[in-house]
Amino acid sequence: MNGHPLLEARQVTVRFGGLTAVDGVSAAFAAGELVGIIGPNGAGKTTFFNALSGVVDATSGDLYASGTRLTGARPHRFARQGIARTFQTPRVFGDLSVAANIDFGLQFAGRQRKAPWLLKDEASILNLIDLGAQAALPAAAITPSQQRLLEIGMALATRPRLLLLDEVAAGLTESEVEAMAQLIRRLRDELDLTVIWIEHAVTTLLRHVERVIVLHQGRKIADGLPSQVVRNAEVIEAYLGDEMVEAA
Repeated sequence: MNGHPLLEARQVTVRFGGLTAVDGVSAAFAAGELVGIIGPNGAGKTTFFNALSGVVDATSGDLYASGTRLTGARPHRFARQGIARTFQTPRVFGDLSVAANIDFGLQFAGRQRKAPWLLKDEASILNLIDLGAQAALPAAAITPSQQRLLEIGMALATRPRLLLLDEVAAGLTESEVEAMAQLIRRLRDELDLTVIWIEHAVTTLLRHVERVIVLHQGRKIADGLPSQVVRNAEVIEAYLGDEMVEAA
């Protein structure tokens, strides 16, 4: 490790016309961290994520990956730095088999990136995400929760160092959410990944992450241990107390 955070946002602001979606947010993510980002609807979570992965340009502020400045770079430069992400709506190729979807991720990474043995080929990646039995099925034929797993598999196929997860628990049952959270922890541990996870299901997220960042109206209002953050008065007020009381 070169002493730099794996990913760092410095005073990142994103404006769309007159709307400030992200307002001077700074955050640093170290290797191996499992960090959650929460916030009420319209808090700027997805926009901040889009800035972290190069999907939208920051209006001002800077982004660094392991000390390399990525401000204004295209998403493929972020991918080359080992940053992979999922989207709120799973982006899988429905007509292709589950295995072919994973292969697409491997081709995208150019296969030249040094891979841990757990990510060496389609079969090993499918086993990691528990979709080995579905390898030959078209992606359109598997369940919505399996499609979410497949999208994580496609991101893993690019052999990232950092994985950005955008609401991967959305639309899942409680037991599926629990299984997803366990998988995310396992991937982090076994692949030595850094994981940044946005979720609307606050209670689930707080149970599984080690650190949580709270955004509200585009600003960062808290960044710390889940047990501290749920007691933060500004956070409780932002959520009108409901979900936070439940989480605490």
